[in-house]
Amino acid sequence: MKLPEEWTAEASRILKSELKRRGVKYSELTDRLAQIGVHENERNVRNKVSRGSFSAVFLLQCLRAIGSEQLRLD
Repeated sequence: MKLPEEWTAEASRILKSELKRRGVKYSELTDRLAQIGVHENERNVRNKVSRGSFSAVFLLQCLRAIGSEQLRLD
């Protein structure tokens, strides 16, 4: 059974991996989020992703903003 901090670390890893796979920097992610109506500053986005303690809604918004249509959890 995973501890809460293990889940947050996994969430962070997954989103960072998707960003890296697509070559998207935090500044670009912030711009792309704004294009879909999500207004966050780069520092807040960077902190959320680093901590991994973001909501499922934020994860879906980020994935949609970077054009991720599939997500592998293994």
